[in-house]
Amino acid sequence: MIAGLVLLAGGAAAGVFGSLLGLGGGILIVPLLTLGFGLPLREAVAVSLVSVIVTSSASAGVYLQRHVANLRLGMVLELFSASGALVGGLVAFLLSEQMLAGLFAGLLIWVAVSMVCRSESAPALAAPAPAADVPEPASPAFIDTLSGPGYRAHSLPLGMAGSLFAGLVSALLGVGGGIIKVPTMHLLMGVPLKVATATSNMMIGITATSSAVIYLLRGQLDPFVAGPTALGVFAGAMIGTRVAHRIDVRVLRWLFVVVLAYTAFQMGQKALGL
Repeated sequence: MIAGLVLLAGGAAAGVFGSLLGLGGGILIVPLLTLGFGLPLREAVAVSLVSVIVTSSASAGVYLQRHVANLRLGMVLELFSASGALVGGLVAFLLSEQMLAGLFAGLLIWVAVSMVCRSESAPALAAPAPAADVPEPASPAFIDTLSGPGYRAHSLPLGMAGSLFAGLVSALLGVGGGIIKVPTMHLLMGVPLKVATATSNMMIGITATSSAVIYLLRGQLDPFVAGPTALGVFAGAMIGTRVAHRIDVRVLRWLFVVVLAYTAFQMGQKALGL
């Protein structure tokens, strides 16, 4: 009972942080379960994927109802994300836990550095990307169907490649893949940041489901851990969306960078067997 409440509280904290910073709770759930509860890394990844499914399912309807997410673009890219997730779910069982821990430590460091760079270059990102108006020489009619009002998507092959990689990372490390999908759509395809974020949130649940099934069939998904953790992440995400306007996200971002750096250090020690 006490362990369930702790998992619920930990999931809620991860959900609040994730929703406020647009990262999803998975980036904290895996280290929380691995370092805090001693759960094997693969089981922690499986639980994190369930949490991603829950939060994505809750937000997808809202984004679609508000016509923020680009459903057609998301479903095209999701074909490649889901394929990458299936491959990643199979590859995950071929890698040692130490290697997976090392990969996760590297991911944490990359996210921390990205958040620092985003903080320092925030005014520059506010300007619209000029590449959004670059014409696409190949299949312009199909590209037009993936565009939206006020912007034109381009570089579809790069988007497909980025989505495939996002699915692979999602399955291996238990994150939604949004940290790769959002930059792929925004920076490489010229999709506005708000649309890219909403579309990514809609996609990550499908991506996570593709690989979570493999973990389930392999017996790596503990429902007694996944249940309270996923509920906590969902509740935390709902709280985060309601209090976001009252919190200075810049301070929260730097606090989160410190947490990521410390967690990366701990995961790095686990990877080295220390």
